[in-house]
Amino acid sequence: MTWKTLDDIDLAGKVVLTRVDINVPVEDGRVTDATRIERILPTIRDILAKGGKPVLMAHFGRPKGKVVPDMSLEVVRPALQEALGAPVAFAADCIGLPAKQAVAAMQPGEVLLLENTRFHAGEEANDAMFAASLAALGQVYCNDAFSAAHRAHASTEAIARLLPSCAGRLMEAELSALDKALGQPDRPVVAVVGGAKVSTKLDLLGNLIRKVDYLVIGGGMANTFLVAEGKEIGTSLAERDMADTALSIIARAGEVGCEIVLPVDVVAATEFAAGAPNVTVAADACPPDRMILDAGPQTVARIASILDGARTLIWNGPLGAFELAPFDTATNAAALKAADLTRAGRLVSVGGGGDTVAALNAAGVADDFTYISTAGGAFLEWMEGKTLPGVAALEA
Repeated sequence: MTWKTLDDIDLAGKVVLTRVDINVPVEDGRVTDATRIERILPTIRDILAKGGKPVLMAHFGRPKGKVVPDMSLEVVRPALQEALGAPVAFAADCIGLPAKQAVAAMQPGEVLLLENTRFHAGEEANDAMFAASLAALGQVYCNDAFSAAHRAHASTEAIARLLPSCAGRLMEAELSALDKALGQPDRPVVAVVGGAKVSTKLDLLGNLIRKVDYLVIGGGMANTFLVAEGKEIGTSLAERDMADTALSIIARAGEVGCEIVLPVDVVAATEFAAGAPNVTVAADACPPDRMILDAGPQTVARIASILDGARTLIWNGPLGAFELAPFDTATNAAALKAADLTRAGRLVSVGGGGDTVAALNAAGVADDFTYISTAGGAFLEWMEGKTLPGVAALEA
C-alpha cells in the first residue's frame, strides 16, 4: 500500500480537512451510540498534537443534496465535545463564507465541525467544483472514514486529488487489519461467512474461495448449499433457485484448493422464536415440519478444529439465528474459540459487518478480536475484492 499517514506530512500550523464518519444514531435530539465518535478521537488528538487544526467534514443521514434541518450535524456536536473533552466550534455550512470565516477564526488547539456535506448535491455527485470549494478551506486532507470509502463522493475521492492527502488513524488501522487478513495473510486462512442469502454475497464468496483455505458457510446461506447437495431442510429459509450457483461455487472452490465447510448437524425448531422447542439432527435429516435455526455441536467441533490449525480468520455473518437463544449457541461457541486463540497469539482475527459486530458483542468477545470493523458496506466491498474509491484516491 502506498498511502500516507499522519506521520508522513508536516501538519504544524496547517488546517487539516478531516473526513470522518459520525453518522451516528440519534433519538430525541441525543446521540444514543457514540462508538463512531470515539473511534475518530485518536486522529483528532494526533492532528492537534502535531500542531494542526482539525476541520471535520462528515455526512449525516440522506438529505439528497438539500438542506434538511433535522439532519444538521449540530445535533452531534454535544456528544463530540463530551467525547473529546474540549469545545468544538460549528460552521453553518461546509463551503462558502460561513465555512471560511469559521476556519479563519480557529486558534491553535481548537476543533471545527462543518455542516453536513450532503446538504450539497455536489457531494454525492463527486463534483469537481464542490470538491475544490472544500479543498480551499485547508492545506492538508486526511481521510479517517473508511466506512464511506466505498463511495466516490467529493469529500472522500475528488478532494484527495487536490491536496496533500493521508489516512487518519482509524483508516490506517482498518487498512492495515484488512491487509493482514486478505492482502498478505499468514496461512492457513479461514473465512466464516453467514447471513440469509447467497444471492447477496456472490461476489464475496467468489473472491474468498480464491483467497482462503477454508470457507465456513453458516446461517440461511448454508441451507441453500444443503439444498443444492440434495439434502432435505424442512421449512428452513433457503434460496432454492440458487442451487446451481451454490454447486458452481463448491466446484470452483475445489479447483483452487479451498475447502467449503457446511453444517454436518443442525438445530431445528417448529418456529422462529426464542426458546422454541428444538431437536439436533444430522444435516440431511431435518424433519419436514421444522426449520434449521443453528449449526449443531458436531459442526461447531469441526469449526473449532479448523480454527486450531489456522493463522488468520475473517468473519462476516453469524452461524445461526444469533438473536434468539438458544440458536446463538454455535455462533457464540465459535466466537469464543476464535477469541481464545487470538488472546493466545495464535490467530489474527478480523470481523466486520453489522450482524457480525452485534453477534461478537453478544458473545462478549469483540474486544478480544484483533480488529473489528464497523464499516459495513466498505468492509464487505473490500472482502469482495473491489476497489474502494476513497482508498484508491489516497494511494494515487
